Amino acid sequence: MVRPIVREVRRLKARSTPAAPADADTAQDLLDTLRAHRGQCVGMAANMIGVNKRIIAVFTGMAELVMYDPVITGRQDPYMTQESCLSLEGVRPVRRFGRITVQYRDARFREHTGSFTGLTAQIIQHECDHLEGIII
Repeated sequence: MVRPIVREVRRLKARSTPAAPADADTAQDLLDTLRAHRGQCVGMAANMIGVNKRIIAVFTGMAELVMYDPVITGRQDPYMTQESCLSLEGVRPVRRFGRITVQYRDARFREHTGSFTGLTAQIIQHECDHLEGIII
């Protein structure tokens, strides 16, 4: 189900709680909402649709990736860039890393460790910030 986008800063600043297998419907809603905004957005965190769970969805080129409880465990190659967000107005400067390592769970709650670079790494960092209540 496509859900409305949360734009209230107070709600976006709330830290997300761990996800559980019972949150599969939220993950699907997140993915449906991301697909509906594909022309404007390349990633979303669950708090952007009003659910404070540690779930993100990102477009990684041709594929879609949903991560439960992602934690960035490694960062390399810092750089400055500018980002926008579907939940916020305008563009803001932000420091990101060109290479990251992320521990996360998939839809079956199996643990994974992935390495990501370039735009995919940037998107994941942006969405993980959302989970921590960090607004760019």
